Amino acid sequence: MIELLRIKNLALIADVELEFGPGLNVLTGETGAGKTFVLKALEFLTGERLSPDMVRPGAEKAQVEALFVLDGQDLILRRELSAQTGRARLYINDQLATQEAVRELKPRLLLHASQNGQQKLLSPAFQARLLDHFLPDPALLEARRSLAGELSGLEREVLALHERLAHLEERREVLEMKRAEIDKVAPREGEEEELLTRQQALRHARKAREASDAALDMLYGDDGLPAGLARLERELSALGQVSDAYAPDLETVREARHALSDLAGRLRAGVPGLEDDPEAVESRLWELAQLKRKLKLSMPEVLALGREIEDNLNFLDNAGLDFKRLERRRADLRGRLAEALARLDEARREAAGELAGRIEGELRGLGFSEHVKVIFEFVASDLFAADESSPALVEHAARLMFAPNPGQPPRALDRIASGGELSRFLLALTSLRSENDQATLIFDEVDAGIGGLTLTRVGERLKALAAERQMLLITHWPQLAALAGRHFLVAKHVSDHQTETTVGSLEGEALRGELSRMAGGGEQGQALAEKLLLPLS
Repeated sequence: MIELLRIKNLALIADVELEFGPGLNVLTGETGAGKTFVLKALEFLTGERLSPDMVRPGAEKAQVEALFVLDGQDLILRRELSAQTGRARLYINDQLATQEAVRELKPRLLLHASQNGQQKLLSPAFQARLLDHFLPDPALLEARRSLAGELSGLEREVLALHERLAHLEERREVLEMKRAEIDKVAPREGEEEELLTRQQALRHARKAREASDAALDMLYGDDGLPAGLARLERELSALGQVSDAYAPDLETVREARHALSDLAGRLRAGVPGLEDDPEAVESRLWELAQLKRKLKLSMPEVLALGREIEDNLNFLDNAGLDFKRLERRRADLRGRLAEALARLDEARREAAGELAGRIEGELRGLGFSEHVKVIFEFVASDLFAADESSPALVEHAARLMFAPNPGQPPRALDRIASGGELSRFLLALTSLRSENDQATLIFDEVDAGIGGLTLTRVGERLKALAAERQMLLITHWPQLAALAGRHFLVAKHVSDHQTETTVGSLEGEALRGELSRMAGGGEQGQALAEKLLLPLS
């Protein structure tokens, strides 16, 4: 049940607040006044999309907020629409929530029957879903949905395998040739990087060897450093016999000669890194480079291609086993789905008879003939076509057939039903769907196309429904509006070149005036308003 609805900056609505009561709540007003905006606000609040141009000009955002009572607990929904970005934010009890969360709640909050619902009622697909809504065991539908979805996925997998097989068969010769080229060189993961590192190390080692040879030549060539230091040592020793001042210099020269001797020993030991085979490294790098040039790929791409080719050729070799495995699974799924369809078909036919009788009872109470007949006709269609190994999987979908008058054969609704008949048909179905539901019923001009005694019957049914649960009704009939516990007038005003839709609660003379307007005005309108309000006095 919805207790309070507030709409701000939505379309022509600046700020309105509606406090609904239990039972029947009516919204009336001239055509084009904005009654639809109230319903759009409720639809937006419960998950439907609105374009940003629905935000009132000059406002940053539109906001819709409502207080519901669900299972004895208050539930506050608020949704905002940004004029700049078009994005909507939803809050449930002041906590940011997802649209999926409110869409799950919606069936428990609102049940909407509109003129658009009449058109949906003519759709065979909607009629089939309608019967399924009344199945006693929803698990039958879930089994059908699950198995059909799994089989559809498997069929797509089989088709994809066939397409891949055909494509690879055309390329098998090319694949085998490229695999032979790659296998001939047999590159390893990381091998090229390793060889390049070794190649660089050899280059550094050769440079180091050249420097080592030059250093040894400087040490032991003609007039090498050690020989010169030996002569210098002798001269300084002679000077030391004359003066002690050269003793430190003599010691320095001796230390230098010993250090050069140690250096020479290390240089003769050779340079590390030259033990690698440079010809083998260069030869292997050349083989890898030739393979890359031939395939026009980098080495990581060559290695990836090798793995891909191996996978594809293995697939070609093992495709027969894959298809046998899929065929066994396919046969199992088709068998299980055939059983599920048989159980569902039986349940649908049983439910169809019971539901048709209940609809007929509702229609008789809405002014149809005592002989009105409703029949669900079942139309067979192939859910999955037959193949070489199994027959087609057939599903029987329900189609609603209708005979409003005696002596007429049942015909499809779209061939026979008038607008008024569709309105009452939709009301009957909504009444049945709501029996085990506490969602607020919303009727948007569902009374279109009817009048006279039939209108009285519709009013009685609406009143009976409203005694059981909350209802919002948009109507142009004063006879129905007079039944409301709360009456709201939707009006459009122009002030300072700005158009605004307002919604106000009516009582007393204001209510009498609106009923009179709805009845055509004048003395006749006033008289009908007085008559309608008399039972309420």
